[in-house]
Order: sequence, then structure tokens, then C-alpha cells
Amino acid sequence: MPGIEEAIVTFFKGMGIFHITVGNVIMILVGLTLVYLAIRYRMEPLLLLPIGISAVIVNLPLTGITQPPTGLFYLIHHYLISTEVVPLLIFFGLGAMTDFGPLIADPKTALLGAAAQIGVFIAMLAAIALGFNLHEAASIGIIGGADGPTTIYITTKLAPQILGATAVAAYSYMSLVPLIQPPVIKALTSKEERRIRMKQLRPVSKREKILFPIITSIVIILLVPSAGPLIGMLMIGNLFKESGVVERLSKAAQEELMNIVTIFLGLGVGSTMRAESFLTLQTLEILGLGIVAFASATAGGVLFGKLMCRLSGGKINPMIGAAGVSAVPMSARVVQRLASEEDPGNFILMHAMGPNVAGVIGTAVVAGVFLSVLA
Repeated sequence: MPGIEEAIVTFFKGMGIFHITVGNVIMILVGLTLVYLAIRYRMEPLLLLPIGISAVIVNLPLTGITQPPTGLFYLIHHYLISTEVVPLLIFFGLGAMTDFGPLIADPKTALLGAAAQIGVFIAMLAAIALGFNLHEAASIGIIGGADGPTTIYITTKLAPQILGATAVAAYSYMSLVPLIQPPVIKALTSKEERRIRMKQLRPVSKREKILFPIITSIVIILLVPSAGPLIGMLMIGNLFKESGVVERLSKAAQEELMNIVTIFLGLGVGSTMRAESFLTLQTLEILGLGIVAFASATAGGVLFGKLMCRLSGGKINPMIGAAGVSAVPMSARVVQRLASEEDPGNFILMHAMGPNVAGVIGTAVVAGVFLSVLA
């Protein structure tokens, strides 16, 4: 009988409910909020849903799911996220899903994608002013590129202790692009500028689309070798798509592979959102800096768009500069919606896609520069 009594006592002592903390409860509510936003409002559901539910699970005591060497979430984070395998495979899938045709048809729009990267540096300087070290500030700043995989990639390398906060900020604000960007765009442009119509883009040949990823890879990697993994995987995926001879591989990269790595990415990021590491003043500051990053990136693109508009004699709609943040294709759609509100017959979506895809390349290059200097 004493043995049975001891077993019963041990069982009850091992219940998680007796070990849960206020911090755990708060993080469970945070995780459930992300799940709610993903389901109810479809805010980046492919990532916020797995991030949210895994944040709930890791804050339930005594599960051992994040404990080395055999905890499932530990294995996912240690072998797939920390090694940068998943973020790079995400870039491979993105490349297979991306059409660089609008950028090839109008190469000068690449300047708008570059101008939008100012948000990265503004957020980085603001983070330094708040007391973050240089590695953390660079990881926070890259949120301004509106590119989740790049944010995760660089944070994993430079400041893994803030991965959960930067990833949540990046993906949350990406889903809020339709709310964040319009006020900034309207504040910096006039109705007349928003009504500007642009002439149709020229057709882009298959040869151009095949040569683009090859030449871009060679040039950028020679100039910024640290950007090689990101740019290389992006352009390999795109070459698979545009070559037309490996359709099965391209389809697999766009669908099966992308779906699998997205699941692991969400679970791996969510596993870092334990109460003891996430519930800090730093997290709130990072979330605030994320808004600064997105707003300033939008402003940088629009202001450079206004300059190009003036230099072109009013032929360029400055709003397309806002699409320089690499939230593809959401920011381009925001620009199109605002143009349609002023002039229902104004179709500038494809013009906005040029700086939009250029922003993906620009953010990867900035990340490479940070890594070459800081890593």
C-alpha cells in the first residue's frame, strides 16, 4: 500500500498544473491570440497558426518537448532552424514562385526596392539608441525588409536569443501591410500623383528570364559573398521555374517542399517563445521597432518614387515605391488598391511588382552585408 500511495502522490506532483507560472499563462494567451488572428482574420495563417499553437505547447510545464537531446521541438529548432536549413529552403521555394518579369521589363524599378531598405537602417539605429547591441540591432532592423525568412536567417546567425520576438514581429506586421502602408503613402503623395498612369510594360522573353537568375547570382555573390546562400537559393528556385525543363521539380519546390518547410519553420520559431525568454521589455521594444521599420521602409520607397516621378516628367507613379518592401505580393496589391480608389481605370499592379521583387533581392543583399561585417 505505501508504494501505491507514493505513486499517487508522485503522479499528482508531476501534474503540470501545479508548476504553471503567471508567465506561462500569459504566453499561452499570446499563443492563442496568434491562433485566433490566423483563423479569424487570416493574418499570415501559414505561419502564425503553427507559431501560435507551438507557443502554447512549449509553455505547458514538464512536457520535455523543448529539452535536449530528444525533445521534438528541440530537434526541429536545433537541426532545422539553427542550421539555417529551413530559411534557405524557404528562399528556394520563393524563387520557384517568383516572376521577375516586371523587374526585367523595367530595371530602374530596382532602385525603388533599394530605397525601401532605408527602413532597415532606421530601425537598426533606433534599436542601438534603445540599448540593443549591434548584432541584435541588425537582426531587428532587417524586419524593415518585410521578409520573414531573411529575418529568421540573420537573427539565427547574429542574435538567436531574440528569434521569437523578431519572427513574430516580421510575420505579424507583414500581414498588417494593408493597414500600415496606406496612411504613410497618402501622407507623402497627392491625389494627382496617385492618379498617374504608367504605360504598359514591354514583353519579356524566355531567354531574359532564364539569364536573369544566373547573371544576378554571379554578380551579387561576387560583390557580397555572404549573401550567397540567400541569393543562391532564391535564384536556383527561379531558374527551375523559368527553364521550363524541370517542371516537376519546380512544382515540388512551390508546393510540397514549401508546405513542409513552412510547417517546420512555424513550429521551430514558436518553440523559442517560452515565457522566461519572451516576456521581457526587449520583446515589446522589438515589436515597436517593427512598426518603425515597416513605416520608414514604405516612406523611403515612396520618397524615392517621388524623385523618380519628377525626373521622369511625371511618368512614374510614386506609390510604386511603397512596394519596395519585399512583402510579395501584398504591398503591390496595396498600391494597386490605392490607385484604383483615385482612378478605377488605373492599373499599375505589374509596375509595382518590379520594386516588390527587387525588395526581396535588396533585403537579402543587406542581410549579406550585415553578416560580412558582423558575423
